[in-house]
Amino acid sequence: MQPIHKLWGAIRQVRQRHLNPASLQFRLTAEIAALSVLGLSSVAIWTSWKMQQVLITTHTQGVEYVATRFPRDVELYSEMLPVETGLQKTIDNVSVPGLVIWVKSLDGKRLLAQSNQMYSSFPATAALISLADMPLKPQVYQVGNRYLILYEGLVTVKGKQLGKVYMAQDVTQDQRQLIAAIQGLAIVCILVTILTMAAIAYRIRRSLQPLQSMSQIAGAISVDDLSQAKLQLTSAPSEVKELAQTFDMMLSRLSEAWEQQRQFVSNVSHELRTPLTVVVGYLQSILRRSTNLNDYQKEALETAAAEADRTVRLLQDLLDLARADSGYMHFRLEPVMLNDLVAEVTGMAEKFSNRSIRVEAREKVTAIVDRDRLKQVLINLIDNAVKYSQPEQPIELNLEQVERQAIIQVCDQGVGIPLQDQSRIFERFYRVDEARTRISEDDTKYVSGGHGLGLAIVKTLVEGMGGSITVRSKPGQGAVFEIALPMSKEKALA
Repeated sequence: MQPIHKLWGAIRQVRQRHLNPASLQFRLTAEIAALSVLGLSSVAIWTSWKMQQVLITTHTQGVEYVATRFPRDVELYSEMLPVETGLQKTIDNVSVPGLVIWVKSLDGKRLLAQSNQMYSSFPATAALISLADMPLKPQVYQVGNRYLILYEGLVTVKGKQLGKVYMAQDVTQDQRQLIAAIQGLAIVCILVTILTMAAIAYRIRRSLQPLQSMSQIAGAISVDDLSQAKLQLTSAPSEVKELAQTFDMMLSRLSEAWEQQRQFVSNVSHELRTPLTVVVGYLQSILRRSTNLNDYQKEALETAAAEADRTVRLLQDLLDLARADSGYMHFRLEPVMLNDLVAEVTGMAEKFSNRSIRVEAREKVTAIVDRDRLKQVLINLIDNAVKYSQPEQPIELNLEQVERQAIIQVCDQGVGIPLQDQSRIFERFYRVDEARTRISEDDTKYVSGGHGLGLAIVKTLVEGMGGSITVRSKPGQGAVFEIALPMSKEKALA
């Protein structure tokens, strides 16, 4: 089944790339192919019609020549012989191979004379005579398996109309050759159309290849290599090269703007962190040493200290992200016994959150990580679990080894995360609406959630150690954050 799935996938990919009605390649190919088919068809139809007209004209001229002689010969023979005998004598005299002549009375009811070979040459004589009674046009008529050109004229002797003369020129062989030529022309046109469409599709694909290369290069550009990204198009039309140069200029401007923004965030975070840390220290010192503060003053100082501390943590997070973006965040990767590290972090979290946290580990698990960075990751995830779950709801950490990877799960039974938000919670400054409030420690009020950088830092740190992080959650049923970490040096550096 696997090869069939691969083949079907390849077919779908080809259809999406080459048979997509919305693509420029498909539209150009279809339009030019339609114009080619229309042009070749018009030429083939006109050529066929012209060849038919040449055939009709050529044989009609011969029949008309015989028709102009016929009345004179009839008048000449009628002076010496009876009229009907003169008619028959004239028919025998002017007859040539492939030409059949018969004469009927003016009322069309009586046959006066006819060619001797008429019935032997034309088995469908009755159909021929009935066809000749209708108004005739200069065209080829099919009678049975024969093709004929018909002619009708009056026979006049001494100013008196004797009847009507009919002539049928057999052009079967010429008509069949013409049909064969038309069929050959049609086959040639079809083949030329197919080859033209293939050539057009190939040329259009080659012409659009630089645009596809631009799309692939642009899709592969990331923030890290934005400054070095260049679209190198050697064999491309001048219009596409101009577009590539404009795109390179845009990338250069984006790189400069991104670098300026990153430097600004780093500088602001660094410059503000120190004075705010001093402010937090003074506020906490005042709270510890002052004994003559009333309740209102004490609450105000506690609020100021808490918000200042929160701002310091925000600035530290911004500084960490700026260092990661600049490539200045270094990891000391080494083998670490995760059981001990998880137990240490759990003990710290239980002490500061007054919550019970269970750890489940069926085996000893070692991974290649940065001990301090992994502690920071777990503290952030446990802090989220504490914030967005009730005090009586349990928090669990599961540790196991799966296919040469160390797996750490942080599970809670809190408010959960909607499905549409799960793909964005690791973005910077993104906060789920339901997660913007959390229950306070005394279970009496709701307080503001985080600043939307915690999970972004978690993802940055985990990926910096060569791992990955995912989330599974349902609203009202809690969330499970799963960290996968490499257990070998090679995978950690990959």
